[in-house]
Amino acid sequence: MLREEDLHVSSAHVIEAVRLADALAALRGRPLAGLDEVTEATRAVLCEGADLPVELIQRRMVVGERLGAVPERTPMVPLQRDLQAEQRRLRLKPSALDKEQDLDLRRPIDLARSRLLHRLALLDVDWGVPRDPGRSKGTFRETWTLAWRPEFDVELIEASAWGTTVRGAASARAEAMAEQAAALSDLTSVAERCLLADLGGALPAVMRAISDRAAVDTDVAHLMAAMPALVRALRYGDVRGTATGPLRTVVDGLVVRICVGLPPAVAGLDDDAARETLRHVDAVHGALALLADEGHAARWQRALEGLVSRPDGLHGLVEGRLTRLLHDAGRLRDVPDRMARAVSVGAAPERAAAWVEGFLSGGGLILVHDADLLRLVDGWIAGLPNDSFTDVLPLLRRTFGEYAAAERRAIGERARRLGPATAAAGPGEPGPGERLDPRRAAPAAAAVLDILGWETP
Repeated sequence: MLREEDLHVSSAHVIEAVRLADALAALRGRPLAGLDEVTEATRAVLCEGADLPVELIQRRMVVGERLGAVPERTPMVPLQRDLQAEQRRLRLKPSALDKEQDLDLRRPIDLARSRLLHRLALLDVDWGVPRDPGRSKGTFRETWTLAWRPEFDVELIEASAWGTTVRGAASARAEAMAEQAAALSDLTSVAERCLLADLGGALPAVMRAISDRAAVDTDVAHLMAAMPALVRALRYGDVRGTATGPLRTVVDGLVVRICVGLPPAVAGLDDDAARETLRHVDAVHGALALLADEGHAARWQRALEGLVSRPDGLHGLVEGRLTRLLHDAGRLRDVPDRMARAVSVGAAPERAAAWVEGFLSGGGLILVHDADLLRLVDGWIAGLPNDSFTDVLPLLRRTFGEYAAAERRAIGERARRLGPATAAAGPGEPGPGERLDPRRAAPAAAAVLDILGWETP
């Protein structure tokens, strides 16, 4: 077995390993070498002290990879019998080895396989594990890792309390999960799983629970956390041929309530609450983009515009992120001016750093393509006092550390071509690239002199 893995093992290795195992047994007062002695001798001689080949030996030889079978005449609960029938019908043979299964949901047999695996997941029988369970974009393909474990038979016996068939048991379990859900986001997750498993019988009860909970839930954070799962189910439910009509009503109501309740929800936030709110805002923004409803998108953008137009009350992280979202949507034309105000001398360095972090959290390519924004950030960083620079450095490092190496390299090259930062110029002196325009400065100078009561020269 080691030679099949291209590990060099000779007959001399085997002879010495046997001698070492016998010697260890004699030292320990045992008549024959046991599993412990053989394992230690194998590690020392055949594997030359490496643990990885020993783990391979343990898995393939000591434990083994062969999966036994229960005779047909053995008494089983009806749920086990139904699962075996589904496995034969869908040509899914249980195997102890991990097996990648690619499913094309446009094919009826693959769609049925996907539904079976999702129903088993509802029963906590994780025969199949999705390769990417947290994806935010649906497609016609799914990839599962299948591996059958002996304990799944015990879990099937326990799950038989929910029903005699896989479909019936999964439906009953979904209804029970909906009744016991503690948060609205848990209910929407159950609804999404019902659609993936094609449990039309359980979906009405789950949707009623979602409607009842959403009608009385006044926490905007709960509503925002529930939105992405519903939108994914609504957007891609038709791929599986499942009805998604009741979901549309719930989504429409949630969008309106989120837009109305967002302004008071983002006021007076501390750092931790601001980051949590930012995560919800990004999730809702991505969900509405996935939904592709112009009316909902316009309502959401108007709500964000109202927030960034407020004179104060927004955390710097939230204000910077909302500004970036509206800039990407083409709804703001004065982004350089807003950034200039956010990082001006009068702004606290911590808030300015939070604003920059929120604005740049969507990706650094904007600094590559917009020289004005890059010049503002560069000048602000260069003009920070030593103490303030030390305080904001971790925030900036976290922001730029999330970018890909190519983005960081491109930003560095653009910053190098900007020349010395304008904020590094001496007091009263224009920085490199700045020129005083007397005609543009004259009205401002006249106004200041008039306020001071001096005559205009």
